[in-house]
Amino acid sequence: MSSIDIYYLVIFFILGTVLGSFYNVVGFRLPKGESIFRPKHSYCPSCHHKLGALELVPIFSYLFLGGKCKHCKKKISPFYPFVEMVTGILFAVSYYSFGLSWNLLISLTLVSLFSIVIVSDLNYLIIPDEVILLSILVIAFATLMKSDFSIFLQSLGSGTLLFGVMYSIMLLGDWMFKKESLGGADIKLMFVAGLALDPLLGAMVIFVSSVIALPVSLILYSINKERVIPFGPFIVAAMLLMFFLKVDVMRFLGLFLYR
Repeated sequence: MSSIDIYYLVIFFILGTVLGSFYNVVGFRLPKGESIFRPKHSYCPSCHHKLGALELVPIFSYLFLGGKCKHCKKKISPFYPFVEMVTGILFAVSYYSFGLSWNLLISLTLVSLFSIVIVSDLNYLIIPDEVILLSILVIAFATLMKSDFSIFLQSLGSGTLLFGVMYSIMLLGDWMFKKESLGGADIKLMFVAGLALDPLLGAMVIFVSSVIALPVSLILYSINKERVIPFGPFIVAAMLLMFFLKVDVMRFLGLFLYR
C-alpha cells in the first residue's frame, strides 16, 4: 500500500467520523419531526446545553469528557461515539475496496444509510423516508454514470422486483401472525438493495439479513420478550456485506449447480 493510499484512508476515516456525528443528529431528530438544521448547534440530550467546539470533536470529545455532559454531568450514551467510529471505519474500508470510483460513491451512500438507520430504527423503530429517497437518488446517479443505460434500467427493474417480493412477504407475515410483521421502510430498503446490487445478489439480501438477524433477535427476545426487533439495520448490513465482498453471483451459483 502506497503512502497516497494511507493518506486517503486516513482522510476517509476522519470524514466518516465527522459525518457519523451528523448522522447521529439526523437519526435522532428526523423521526421526532425535528429539523436537522434548526437549532444549528448540537446540544446535550439531557439539559439541552449548547455544545462548544471542543465538545463536538468526534469520538475524542466523548473520551476526554469521560462520557458525561460538561454542563450537567449526566452520562451521554456511548451510542454516539460508536456510530462515529463505525462510520469512520466503513468509510475507510469503502475507499480501500473501491478506490476513487463510482462504486465508492455507492458504498459511501450505503454506509451513510446504515449509520442513520441504526440510530433511527433502533431508537424509534422509524426510518425516515427522506433518507431512503436521497440514497436512491445518489445510487441511481452513480449506477447510471458507471454503466450504460440498459444496465441502469435493469437495476431499476431489480429494485422494483425486490420491492414487490418484500411486499408479498409482508402481506404473508401479516396474515400468519395477525399483526404487522414488517415496516414499510424495510420494503423500501429492498428497492435500494436491488438498485445497488446484481438482481440475484439483491434477492440474497433477504436471506443474509435474516441469518444475521436471527441470533441477535433470539438474544434480545430472551432478555425482553416484549421488545420489537427492528429489521432495517440487518437489511442494510446485508447490503453492505454483499457489496464489500463483490460476490460474483454466477460463480456463487456454480458452487451448487456443478458439484
